[in-house]
Amino acid sequence: MFIDDAPSDLLSVDRESMRPLAERMRPRTLDEMVGQKRLLAANTALRRAVESGHVHSMILWGPPGCGKTTLALLLAQYADAEFKAISAVLSGLPEVRQVLAAAAQRFADGRRTVLFVDEVHRFNKAQQDAFLPHIERGTIIFVGATTENPSFELNSALLSRCRVHVLESVSPEDVVDALQRALADDERGVGGQNITVSAESLLEIARAADGDVRRALTLLEIAAELATGEGGEITPETLLQVLADRTRRFDKNGEQFYDQISALHKSVRSSNPDGAIYWLARMLDGGCDPSYLLRRLTIMAVEDVGLADPRALEMAINVWNAYDRIGAPEGDIALSNLVVYLASTAKSNASYMALKAARKDVAELGTQPVPMHLRNAPTRLMKTLGYSQGYQYDHDVEGGIALDQTAFPDEMGERVYYHPVERGLEIKLKDKLDRLRVAREQARAQRKPGA
Repeated sequence: MFIDDAPSDLLSVDRESMRPLAERMRPRTLDEMVGQKRLLAANTALRRAVESGHVHSMILWGPPGCGKTTLALLLAQYADAEFKAISAVLSGLPEVRQVLAAAAQRFADGRRTVLFVDEVHRFNKAQQDAFLPHIERGTIIFVGATTENPSFELNSALLSRCRVHVLESVSPEDVVDALQRALADDERGVGGQNITVSAESLLEIARAADGDVRRALTLLEIAAELATGEGGEITPETLLQVLADRTRRFDKNGEQFYDQISALHKSVRSSNPDGAIYWLARMLDGGCDPSYLLRRLTIMAVEDVGLADPRALEMAINVWNAYDRIGAPEGDIALSNLVVYLASTAKSNASYMALKAARKDVAELGTQPVPMHLRNAPTRLMKTLGYSQGYQYDHDVEGGIALDQTAFPDEMGERVYYHPVERGLEIKLKDKLDRLRVAREQARAQRKPGA
């Protein structure tokens, strides 16, 4: 018998079995959702709004597999509204207009539409603007899903018309609950296959899914298929095959990427080598380009270690050169050496702050003339005009420093930008410069009339 000739009920059952486990187990009520307790626990504002059917346009921001699509489907179900979904990856402005026109007609007929836009951050400004009048008129209940920070990826006009709800990564314990539900469900899950699996193995699957419920159910489905031919038990050996190529979430162009490099930088700055090594391992595990890490670590050597330990910059450059020559995985050890050293050594941003202070004066005081004694005089005319007149050659002065000679434009007077910290090499620099500054003040006081 051909499938087309099969009874409709048999055909629907067959098609249902062809759907992935993650799709079959999609929650049909709010109570079936795992995780998101902060947003959807009993008596929370969002839950009360959904259950009453009084839903609003919103942006759902969260990692993959945390329930954004499921929540949008439930919004439509509880609001007795038509559910329409488009993907910003696959849809263009013509399709958007077509969907909006159909929603407008449906609205005129007295029925609402929940329009779910997946990956909404992929739409450009013009495409995002197309939704605005329909949201304002109530033609659609707009639900945009994004894995990226809406503040950066969505235009302010759309954000002003939607409420942003932040969904969190699902904990391993909550993922285990979803797996157990799938194992026990005879209708939609794998309950009819009599699969046995230990609690430890379920937790291992949940951890490998890295907060993604959809991914966890997919891993369970693969493991169940393998186990069917092995007596129905998901053994550690079976699980080893399924989880062999596990990967963690890491978007090389998204907020998570910049959050992790920020965590690495701040761990180095806080002199916490253990935290710094953890974030280095996370970024290497996610496939971060080592040259990017080396550039950022060199910046840390300049910005955060500074003159407290000038060897840090030298080491950063050496490690960069070494990595270019030896590559991974041995080059990762050099990276680890650098991270531990930067995090462990003395820190100072004194020279960085000195530059900022000097730039502030440059901006505020304009183009101050160079004092005559500091100007170069390569020609006779320039010497006649007084260029370089009065300059004291420090090497010819007792002590090697002309104490009563200023380095600033006359109208500015002496300034102090650089304030060494009492850490690392800057302890010695501070002691020397403090003595020199006192000596300069005394020398200038002696040159004043009447002194």
